[in-house]
Amino acid sequence: MTRLAGRIAIITGGASGIGRAAVTLFASEGAKVLAVDRPGADLAFGDGAVETLGVDLTDTSAPATIIATALERFGKLDIVFNNAGIGVNALAADMTDEAWDRVQAVNLRAVFRLSREAIPHLIASSHGRIINTASVMAQGTDWGLAAYCASKAGVVGLTRSLALELGKHGVTVNAVMPGAIFTGMTKANFANPAIAEVWAKKSVLRRLGQPVDVARVALFLASDDGGFVTGQAIAADGGLTLRI
Repeated sequence: MTRLAGRIAIITGGASGIGRAAVTLFASEGAKVLAVDRPGADLAFGDGAVETLGVDLTDTSAPATIIATALERFGKLDIVFNNAGIGVNALAADMTDEAWDRVQAVNLRAVFRLSREAIPHLIASSHGRIINTASVMAQGTDWGLAAYCASKAGVVGLTRSLALELGKHGVTVNAVMPGAIFTGMTKANFANPAIAEVWAKKSVLRRLGQPVDVARVALFLASDDGGFVTGQAIAADGGLTLRI
C-alpha cells in the first residue's frame, strides 16, 4: 500500500522498538524517512527510502541538524514522529536531579525543540503532521516512575497546545500512548516469563503489545485517514487502561 506516497518523515528513536517498526512501516507505505537515533546506534535498514542520522537529541544543535538533514536529503518535510524516549526507575525520595533532568530532556524538552524547529516546514507542507509518543503512564502511575510519568504527561499537554496553535495551518498534532509493549526499554523485565505473564493478563487482549502495534497507530495519524484527528492522545494498550 502507499498511504504515505510522496511524504517525507522524521522518526526519532528509529534504531529499535517502536521507532524501528515505524521506520519500516512508513517506508513500506511509500514515505521517505530520516531515521534518527543516538550516535553509535544500529541504524542499518537496507532500504533506499530510509536515510539515517546519529545525533544526541539533547544537544543544543540537534533540532537544526535534524531538520537541515531532512531538507538536504529529501527537499521538504511532512511528518515528524517524536518517538525517542528513556526511563528511570527511582522513588522520588531517592532520585537525583541529574536523573530527573535527563528524563525530561529526552522525553519532553527534545520533543518541544524538534517540533518547534519543524513548524515552519510543516506549515509549508500540505500534509503537516506531528506525532508524539507519550505513554499510558501519562494518565496513570506506578512505583518509581515519577520522572517518567511527569515527562509523558507533559508530552500530552504539549501535544494539545501545539494542536490548538497549528490547526489553522492544517497541521495535525497527536500523541500515541503505548501500554505494555515488548521493546528494548522493557525487554529486561518482559524477558522474565513471570513478569511478562502478569502484564499480559492486565491487557484485556491477554498479550503484550509489539512495536508494530504502536507503529500502526502512528501510521494512521500520519496518513490521510487521520486527517481530521488532532489534539488527541490515543491509547495503544490492548485495553490495559480499562483495568488501572
